[in-house]
Amino acid sequence: PGRAGAMDLAYVCEWEKKPKSNHCPSIPLVCAWSCRNLIAFTTDLRNEEEKDLTHMVHIIDTEHPWDVYSVNSGHTEVITCLEWDQSGSRLLSADADGHIKCWSMTDHLANSWENTVGSVVEGDPVVALSWLHNGVKLALHVEKSGASNFGEKFSRVKFSPSLTLFGGKPMEGWIAVTISGLVTVSLLKPNGQVLTATESLCRLRCRVALADVAFTGGGNIVVATSDGSSTSPVQFYKVCVSVVNEKCKIDTEILPSLFMRCTTDPARKDKYPAITHLKFLARDMSEQVLLCASNQNNSIVECWSLRKEGLPLNNIFQQISPVVGDKQPMILKWRILSATNDLDRVSAVALPKLPISLTNTDLKVANDTKFFPGLGLALAFHDGSVHIVHRLSLQMMAVFYGSSSQRPVDEPALKRPRTTGPLVHFKAMQLSWTSLALAGVDSHGKLSMLRISPSMGHVLDMNMSLRHLLFLLEYCMVTGYDWWDILLHVQPSMVQNLVEKLHEEYMRQNAALQQVLSTRIVAMKASLCKLSSSTIARVCDYHAKLFLIAISCTLKSLLRPHFLNTPDKSPGDRLTEICSKITDVDIDKVMINLKTEEFVLEMTTLQSLQQLIQWVGDFVLYLLASLPNQGSPVRPGHSFLRDGASLGMFRELMVVIRIWGLLKPSCLPVYTATSDTQDSMSLLFRLLTKLWLCCREENHITEPDDALIDECCLLPSQLLIPNIDWLPINDGIISKLQNKQLVRLQFGKAPGLVGHTVSSQFDAFVRAPGQPKIDHLRRLHLGAYPTEECKSCTRCGCVTMLKSPNKVTAVKQWEQRWIKNCLCGGLWRKMPLSYS
Repeated sequence: PGRAGAMDLAYVCEWEKKPKSNHCPSIPLVCAWSCRNLIAFTTDLRNEEEKDLTHMVHIIDTEHPWDVYSVNSGHTEVITCLEWDQSGSRLLSADADGHIKCWSMTDHLANSWENTVGSVVEGDPVVALSWLHNGVKLALHVEKSGASNFGEKFSRVKFSPSLTLFGGKPMEGWIAVTISGLVTVSLLKPNGQVLTATESLCRLRCRVALADVAFTGGGNIVVATSDGSSTSPVQFYKVCVSVVNEKCKIDTEILPSLFMRCTTDPARKDKYPAITHLKFLARDMSEQVLLCASNQNNSIVECWSLRKEGLPLNNIFQQISPVVGDKQPMILKWRILSATNDLDRVSAVALPKLPISLTNTDLKVANDTKFFPGLGLALAFHDGSVHIVHRLSLQMMAVFYGSSSQRPVDEPALKRPRTTGPLVHFKAMQLSWTSLALAGVDSHGKLSMLRISPSMGHVLDMNMSLRHLLFLLEYCMVTGYDWWDILLHVQPSMVQNLVEKLHEEYMRQNAALQQVLSTRIVAMKASLCKLSSSTIARVCDYHAKLFLIAISCTLKSLLRPHFLNTPDKSPGDRLTEICSKITDVDIDKVMINLKTEEFVLEMTTLQSLQQLIQWVGDFVLYLLASLPNQGSPVRPGHSFLRDGASLGMFRELMVVIRIWGLLKPSCLPVYTATSDTQDSMSLLFRLLTKLWLCCREENHITEPDDALIDECCLLPSQLLIPNIDWLPINDGIISKLQNKQLVRLQFGKAPGLVGHTVSSQFDAFVRAPGQPKIDHLRRLHLGAYPTEECKSCTRCGCVTMLKSPNKVTAVKQWEQRWIKNCLCGGLWRKMPLSYS
């Protein structure tokens, strides 16, 4: 029995009705969802005056669905396929005239795309399209979600790329199948050239109405095709791609085919004349295929599996040559795993992208994992409903009734009277990468975002729900995928618990893995803390920590050893080691132990880093001045007062800045002091060291003594305490969805929604509209109404200028850290000049 409470609408976004040109759903309508949580879909722009159609591709980021990037695709015929690459940063589109285009981001902006390369099979409509496999495959072991080691929960599967360059590097490219039975492969060479080859799938070419592509672990490609008739076999072909003498070569081989069970069943023989959907269960699961056959009103879905079976030998042959051990001849054979009863007519199918490791026991669906969303695939029906069914057994797991399909749960589909007129239903659907959300584009061109409950509508205790969410957060941390769809399910009461458990799991990993994931977990904690009013101030701390880590890495990387034949430790590592050993509160005594010749840089380099150096100085002063108020966790900066690692980083940077100040005094942080003779840096280093000594050992944190607190109380009378520019609270949709009320949006129009209490409580920390803006990453003031083009992060709202105002190498090195993604890992989007 499917649970009706397992899915609910989070938001819908529709097109504004205009008098002369309107977006209407394209036929066929296609959409695709990337691992960066970008959704691409198609519409046709109909011009009433000229009576022509423009085939459009739209790309949205799920956090800002109204900020749609629409581009005239340049396709002369209707777009038949859209496909994201494995990194989620490039998109393929193919049309009914055989043209394939590759789109990539302009300047790494999620709302600016350009067509860079492409290929064509002139006049031959493309029916299936896929990027070649890059050989990276991870398996999720749901049954081990309680294990402490990430290596046990997520294991790397041995999988060969479709094609490799010299040294085993995977070659990029795509494969497409056309309606006339041709397979075309395009390879992207490192120099930008495209090698293309086209070959017939088999000697006897026939019409291909439906096709899909999958990959085998050995590096081969499997193509499934159907001519659309259920009385014809579903054919399978093995495709091998190679490069010979700088030319692409394709070899094909026929594999065993199958007839759908419904056509061989006497009771249903002519009931379902057309095959309407043909999909491999996953791109890297070429042994399992999903088929759907339909008539005018109904459909039936079947799941098939390719198995190796022993070929029985006649007794005569067995006597001549007895079969020893496992030498029995083997044959590949398609076997039906499961089939549904008669269903309403299926309008769209969405397959899960989670690479869950499936075993033979999965048909029974073990108790512990039967509510796991990644085990289900989604079927949309012409009556507007959506069912989630188990990917192998096809048993119902959850159900959603659209506005046009409200009905009692137990009423059979066949007994319902048919309503007159066409019903609104999804024509294209995609599951998110964790299967916790479903995006559908309906027959009116409207985009709907559905939440899929982690418990599939069953009443699970809070621990089980948290475990599901935690497991998927860890998966995103390991893979680098965006986790927006997980945040859809996080309630304010869960935040504290999730952050603590995530930290516990992270601390159990080995030091090397912790270092790799160190910034990703901070970004993850920041996005979780945004969802609860009790943890909102910690968002500022996490973003400041990301900024601190990036500055520390950049400034240390500028240090160069004085002699080339130095020992194995870099100057940055030696700095860390000496600063942690020497606990002296006098900055000059720490400095004496360092080889100052390693810190010599050009004067222009030092001056160009002044804004970053100023932030370090300001932040240390702000932290120390806020120490007497440490009982107030609502204040940003509070968590730093107990974070020995971060305070140690600040201490190292203060030493480096002190040495650089001897070379070029103008690069030092500027303080406004009440006394001209006061050595501000020395004072701050002394207080910072005392605070650091209280919490340098994570397991043995002591309270700062009264003398230190008294000295910090005096700071405001000695130095002017700066205002810290905290990141703005993000203008995204996620916080507006927590009360589970449907949010209605319009493409191209930012919503006029009043934010929830969390953001209004946060306003005290951020600049009001009309106040001077700041470039958060370069620490430059932009003025109240910036004239420079800026970009903002889709995840944390951080704003920075699009073009660099400085050409110094050190500044370029700093900017390279966040040219593709924000420091938090979020995507950049271009902002209108009027953003202030």
